[in-house]
Amino acid sequence: MNIAMIIAGGKGNRMNQDIPKQFLNIHDKPVIVYTMQAFQKHPEIDAILIVCLNGWQEILKAYARQFNITKLRWVVAGGKNGQESIHNGLAELKKECKGDDLVMVHDGIRPNVSQEIISNSIAECRIHGSAITVIPCAEAMLLREEENGTSARALISRDALARTQTPQTFLLSRLLWAHEEAAKQGITDSIASCTLMVELGEAVHFCPGSEKNIKITTTEDIEIFKALLMARKDDWLK
Repeated sequence: MNIAMIIAGGKGNRMNQDIPKQFLNIHDKPVIVYTMQAFQKHPEIDAILIVCLNGWQEILKAYARQFNITKLRWVVAGGKNGQESIHNGLAELKKECKGDDLVMVHDGIRPNVSQEIISNSIAECRIHGSAITVIPCAEAMLLREEENGTSARALISRDALARTQTPQTFLLSRLLWAHEEAAKQGITDSIASCTLMVELGEAVHFCPGSEKNIKITTTEDIEIFKALLMARKDDWLK
């Protein structure tokens, strides 16, 4: 079984809005609905689990009914950070699913994920055991002289870097192992599934993402997403 685990447990403090960013309406549809629809539409996705901001679960379920998200099977409460939220979702899946089921961990605020990215992630994980969606680093990268500093004297080769996105896909058994091992080692706030694996000494496999697969964290991102919704690719572009 292929399961989409959509993480929608954040409060969205950087957005400075009263409504969490995953529930903001864009063209009369909440951001989280766009994300759910991407996985609902994909023929290889069998079920959806949402890790939801506590207190918003019933609203999420109402949206799922309104927009006919029939693959939604589980809604669980989020944790105090991303790692704990993913752990909560895994604990629910462990009750019903098999170790060789595939779990795609995806940000609820990445509503523009394409069908191609989802397909590639599934295929790559089946071959390599993991699939981390990445895009190349096109900018010159400078190393701050100190954390959050305002100057630099060194650079990092952009060819050596990959910018990670989601989905990040693993077998359920592998994710359960990682979170159990993290608990033993005292790792409590890893940024993402890929960073947790690397912190545990594991290699992860890349698969291609897209600049259009944006993460909505600021008001500027909302404007970009609106533009993407309205955009149509010109015939001459390859």
